[in-house]
Amino acid sequence: MPRRKITVAKNLRAKFVRWTGNLGILLFNNVLIKWLFPLAITGFAVTVQQRGWGLLNNVELPLPVVIALAIILLDLAIYVQHVIFHTVPLLWRFHRMHHTDTDFDVTTGIRFHPVEIIISIVIKLGVIIVLGPPAIAVLVFEILLNATSMFNHGNIYLPLRVDRVLRWFIVTPDMHRVHHSVEPLETNSNYGFNIPWWDRLFGTYIAQPNKGHEAMEIGLKEFRAPKYLQLQWLLAQPFIKNHTVSSAK
Repeated sequence: MPRRKITVAKNLRAKFVRWTGNLGILLFNNVLIKWLFPLAITGFAVTVQQRGWGLLNNVELPLPVVIALAIILLDLAIYVQHVIFHTVPLLWRFHRMHHTDTDFDVTTGIRFHPVEIIISIVIKLGVIIVLGPPAIAVLVFEILLNATSMFNHGNIYLPLRVDRVLRWFIVTPDMHRVHHSVEPLETNSNYGFNIPWWDRLFGTYIAQPNKGHEAMEIGLKEFRAPKYLQLQWLLAQPFIKNHTVSSAK
């Protein structure tokens, strides 16, 4: 059951334009990453492990504990990265494309600018060097991150009681949807993709949107025109002079 009614893309043509843009970004990113990054992140973790780099390669702990710690610390790194992308003006210019979607469904979870994807990969490689996580932990984390991104961007209805329990263990669609509100205070909250604890721990958690999930506006006020749903405009967005920092009041 859908959680919200479609707001902008109400007719078939508008839906086609939006989905083509979002799925086109996915295709573009996959091609770009395969050309620029022939060495997979998991393969890089194998190299780091073989050379004994990083914290977790130099501690004596059972492998299951190391794997669990690695997944948790990698998730913390993604949370910190997400906050940084919202607070550094140049990085926000690339990340904001993810926020300019005026509806919220599973295709929103794949809508990231290719430059942001490249920066994110470089950051992950740096984190892997510092942490030295087992390759299996990196593989499991990447699978979880992609799966939970699809889940928490889904336009699915969860009963309030179920959602209230689930969000202690995983970021739910209702929890993450708040992050896509046009209201700056809500945009700068609920940064988690996978583990929900970081927002509570660091004070960036908002339980529900001020206007409720059905009435809240999705997206950014500066990018409401239908043309911004098109692939060429998605790619051009970071270079359009407009709102530069998500936390600007």
